[in-house]
Amino acid sequence: MAPVEVSAAAFAAAAEEAVRRVAAEQAAGVAEAAKLVVEGLRAGGVVQAFGTGHSQALAMEIAGRAGGLVPTNMIALRDLVLLGGDPPDVLYSEHLERDPAVARRLYELNAPHPADVFVMASNSGGNGSVVELAQMVKERGHQLIAITSMAHTTRVTSRHPSGKRLFEIADVVLDNGAPYGDAMLTAGDIQVCAISSITAALLAQMIVAEVVRTMVDADETPPVYISANVPEGDVHNDALEARYAGRIRRPA
Repeated sequence: MAPVEVSAAAFAAAAEEAVRRVAAEQAAGVAEAAKLVVEGLRAGGVVQAFGTGHSQALAMEIAGRAGGLVPTNMIALRDLVLLGGDPPDVLYSEHLERDPAVARRLYELNAPHPADVFVMASNSGGNGSVVELAQMVKERGHQLIAITSMAHTTRVTSRHPSGKRLFEIADVVLDNGAPYGDAMLTAGDIQVCAISSITAALLAQMIVAEVVRTMVDADETPPVYISANVPEGDVHNDALEARYAGRIRRPA
């Protein structure tokens, strides 16, 4: 192998550049995404967030996060067990996220309202459950925001029978800027240090910021969580969550 610097400093520099690039290049898309979220919230909807594998981190960044929006719900594969009564062993299937039938069960178990807006993350954008859920979301009239790697998804074949990928279905597509394969650093034949979780979290927080800015500019009070680890946190959060009883769940 040719000697290549792979270090904490090298990744930090690469990540900083990726964050700057994504923030600049996706600003217009973030504004469009925030507009859809605001319209959904004003119509009584909540944000439904979904991702599998490491893209689940995006859903956790959106739902139940201090400083984030209260009307948010995380859809996860574990809902099959927690809400659907499936045996826990089902979650150990390496092909679960590739099964289109999973998406239909997840949608039914979470029972979205018509005004709900979906934010879905998938680096490859081609797994069966992701594409199936995206198609269901659009068939049922929801707005759909996708966060994906355009460099990766345009080089892979969809695992869904339709042949479609997430970015081909969504109303707004945000590119997380990750390279093909996600890893940022190379040492010979070894690729290390993925970036998609970092840039997806950036995009999620940018959307929140734009939603809050829009509502404040319109003299509306944004429904925002404060940390449960400050004295007034539980009282504040519980009062806001009561408005959406039965429709949102905080990630554990």
